[in-house]
Amino acid sequence: MKVRVRLFARYREAAGQERLDLDLPEGGTVESAWQAVVSRHPQLSDYRPYTLFAVGHDYVVPEHELKPDDELCLFPPVSGGSDGDSFRVVERPLSPDAVADAVADAGAGGIAIFSGVVRNQTGGRAVKFLEYEAHAPMAETKMREIGDAIRARWSGVRRIAMLHRVGRLEIGESSVLIGVSAAHRGEAFAACQYAIDTLKRTVPVWKKEHFEDGEVWVGLQGG
Repeated sequence: MKVRVRLFARYREAAGQERLDLDLPEGGTVESAWQAVVSRHPQLSDYRPYTLFAVGHDYVVPEHELKPDDELCLFPPVSGGSDGDSFRVVERPLSPDAVADAVADAGAGGIAIFSGVVRNQTGGRAVKFLEYEAHAPMAETKMREIGDAIRARWSGVRRIAMLHRVGRLEIGESSVLIGVSAAHRGEAFAACQYAIDTLKRTVPVWKKEHFEDGEVWVGLQGG
């Protein structure tokens, strides 16, 4: 079936075009359309955690089933206020540049980015790789609660992004990225630290550490 895709703002600029046509199998979803778009324009892949989808005049979820001749719109987060915040569990590599872009705001005097990366040892034991597992819907809800607490505590915060990756991660890869923009750098730093400290205590994410001589689950986040 034929589906039309319309790109807005940074998506249009990155792809170098505003519209494209896709051929999808019957029953194709928004997510399958996104994958088809990224296969043509891989430079868009970093923006997936923040992408908003719409068909007609309504936002839709990635699982939404498309119909022939639908027009699927791809939006970046809308500007202004907490509507532009992002709280996601994802399976793909995380991009600090994409997070910085997601929280950028004209009213921000500072942007703080925290990246938690996989280290090569724990307690003197060499780590081969990590696996992360999460209760994604609950994890995203808890991250949004952290975002609400940040806004209640630091009035100068402009935008927030919190992303946690699941699946297998190699040494040096980022497992969690947090970005906070604020009117002043002190608020951005403080809110970012609060976010990671609270996430590690409350968000349902577990990791399995793989060593040369065994493996062990650590939860919630461990150290």
